[in-house]
Formats: sequence, C-alpha cells, structure tokens
Amino acid sequence: MHQGIIFLIALGVIWMFFATIQDFRKREVANWLNFSLIILAIGVRFFYSLFSNEGFSFFYQGLIGLGIFFILGNFFYYVKIFAGGDAKLMIALGAILPFSDNLITNLKVYALFLVIFFIVGAIYGVLSSVILALRNFEKVKKEFSKQLKLNKKLIKLLAIISLFVLCLGFFERIFIYFGLLVFAFPFLYVYAKSIEEGVMILDLKTSKLTEGDWLYEDIKIGKKVIRANWDGLSKSEIREIKKKFKKIKIKQGIPFVPVFLISFIFLVFAYVYFPFEYYGILFGSHIFPLGLSFLSIF
Repeated sequence: MHQGIIFLIALGVIWMFFATIQDFRKREVANWLNFSLIILAIGVRFFYSLFSNEGFSFFYQGLIGLGIFFILGNFFYYVKIFAGGDAKLMIALGAILPFSDNLITNLKVYALFLVIFFIVGAIYGVLSSVILALRNFEKVKKEFSKQLKLNKKLIKLLAIISLFVLCLGFFERIFIYFGLLVFAFPFLYVYAKSIEEGVMILDLKTSKLTEGDWLYEDIKIGKKVIRANWDGLSKSEIREIKKKFKKIKIKQGIPFVPVFLISFIFLVFAYVYFPFEYYGILFGSHIFPLGLSFLSIF
C-alpha cells in the first residue's frame, strides 16, 4: 500500500469522523464536507499520479470509483434507504475506496465494503432502536399498545399465513424458518413504528428548522400544501412556514454516518490483513468450493 493510499485512508477517516459528530449534533451532514472530500481525494490522486512514475491509473481508478458510487448513492437515495447527506457521503467514498491500480481488485473492494456496510448498518440499527426504546420506555410502551390495535387485522392475517407456511415445514424444513419470519414481521413493524411515533417525532420551533428537515405531515399554507416527502424541506418552504407557524412536527432519523466510519475502518483492516480468499462465497474462495460465485469470474 503506497503513500497515496495511506493519505487517502487518513483523509477519509478524518472527514467521516467530523461528519459523524455533525450528524449526531445536527442530524445532517453539510454539503461542504462531502464535496470537499471528493475534491481533495481526486486532487490527491491526480497530483500523486503526476509526480510518480506509475502513470495515471491511480487517478483513473478514483474517477471510476466516483462514477460507480455516484450511481449507488443515487440508487440508495431514490429507493429511500439514504437521506441526501448519506447519499453524498457514499458518492464521496467512491473517490477514496479504489485501493488498487487494478479495476478487478477494486471491484472486489467495493463488494466487500457493501457487505460490511450492510452488516454493520443492520447491527447499528438494531442497537440504536433498543437504546432509544429503553431510554423512552414509557412512550414506546404506550405507542406499541396503540400500534398493536391499529394493526390488529394485519397481525391476524399474517398469523394465519404463517401457520399455513409452518405446516409446510413437515415436508421441507426451510418453510419453518420462513413461517417464523412471516409471524414475526408484523411485530417487528409495530416495534419500528412505535419507535418512530413515540421517539422520533418532535415539536420543533420553526426558527430552528434547517434545509432537509422532514415534515411529519403535510402543512397547508393558504391554498398551498407543503408535502411531507423524502427530500425534506427546501429553504423557500422554510421561509413560508416561518411566516405562518411558530412550531411544527418534524420527523428525525437515527444518525447513520457512524456506519460509514465503522464500515470503512473494518474494510481497511480486512484489506490489509486478510487476502480475498478468506471471504468465502462472496469471492469464490476455496472455503466454499463452488464452481462459480459472485466474483469468481475475476
């Protein structure tokens, strides 16, 4: 691993550390943080390539990574997995993650990062929701009972379906697991909804609104309706709301930027200390000797 990569890794860790602090404090990541990371990462790649004897592959791989993660970031944004700041940070990481001058190796790095990212994200999400539930136990308990009543029909329907699927488990074991999953789904939904309604909905003074805040519900101002949508509030909408309201309900999300930082650190550790052969079925290793797996063609 040459000095250019080491510098980019340090740059990424520092930038994501400050983004994490900002996400915890303000529930947003400033555009300047994401865009400056892109500019610095591409700039480092360009000047390192210019003054080294290794050609411009290091620079080109950064552009390719940026392009790939631009597509991924926008995809996760439009399917409503990421908010805007998270999507932009994902795009910025695309300029950092190409650790090699070889495209195939970098594709494996991207795949490994995504696997780590989703695992860390799932664990982080569960732990965060449990902590929120324990800290706001009475509110969540009250909301859970309310949501059980509101979703009574759904729970009964899925309970009947799960019993039918469980009966199929006498013939094929996999149906037992699937049936249990179907049975658990409405309760997991009710739990998540209880966290959202009981903890994540806040009354906020309009003077403290920031661009991108999520409305809890639509707001009517005269004949105009400001919709509660995934894009959040624009600056012009905030100005209109301030003229009419002193307080409104907004919906907060769980700060998700720490998942990027933790996943990136795990990725660097895995890349440095373990060859790709250790990653099993994902990379077609000998641990799971399949004839063809996800990236074994590489």
